[in-house]
Amino acid sequence: MLRVLLWVTLLFLSTAVRAEGYIARMLNKPVPGGVAVVQLGQAQQAPVVHFGDRRVMVLREATGEWIAVVGIGLETPANSKQRIDVEQDGARRGLSFQVGSKQYVAQHITVKNPQHVSPDTKNLKRIENELAEQKAAYRQFSPGLPSNVMLDRPVPGRLSSPFGLRRFFNGEPRNPHSGLDFAAATGTPIKAPAAGKVILVGDFFFNGKTVFVDHGQGFISMFCHLSKIDVKVGQTLERGQVLGQVGATGRATGPHLHWNVSLNDARVDPAIFIGAFKP
Repeated sequence: MLRVLLWVTLLFLSTAVRAEGYIARMLNKPVPGGVAVVQLGQAQQAPVVHFGDRRVMVLREATGEWIAVVGIGLETPANSKQRIDVEQDGARRGLSFQVGSKQYVAQHITVKNPQHVSPDTKNLKRIENELAEQKAAYRQFSPGLPSNVMLDRPVPGRLSSPFGLRRFFNGEPRNPHSGLDFAAATGTPIKAPAAGKVILVGDFFFNGKTVFVDHGQGFISMFCHLSKIDVKVGQTLERGQVLGQVGATGRATGPHLHWNVSLNDARVDPAIFIGAFKP
């Protein structure tokens, strides 16, 4: 009887280890604006996973388990059950995961240029065109695996405005803060937090000088308000390679780096990927 109990205990422990690999331990923060890591089991080939109509990153843990790394948009209802669709070995199935809750605080910002709060018709047309370009970049999905999913900080320095802030510009409500800000001096080199390919470069109305980098599997970084861009579209970057310099272009009250991270076209908290997430 003791031997049977010991065998059951060991089986339970081994199952627990498989269910909680390194990536899951580090990245699984299933809240609006967070990341859900969903276990897919073992198979020879990587499953194909969708969340809604967006393809999802699929990685293999050191345990041999395939996992889906799902970006959860800020608009996702808190305390809700969500579903991914999995195609594996010729069969399809649905798997669910639970989204928790997280409170995001408000931030009130005074902007000197009134066009950055209430743009005129001419600027609205420019903004619309630029938004279409950026949305297309976020929706890209390249098959290559990221060089690393625990990312390097693109610049040294203090984290200033966190992700998810409910923002008010000159008293008027605007979209929540979709990235993470680093307080850094103008001219500070910005380094790629993982290897990738430059997929969009521009000087945009709100974002100023901006670079998008595709790290693979729908894992996209966006860096904006740069003073200088040192890369071009189509260029392949190594992890740690300089892509530009910190500035205050676009809608910015001072020099800093605004860094977005996107998974399956959902903007998620970059702090998760540098070990700085706060529940």
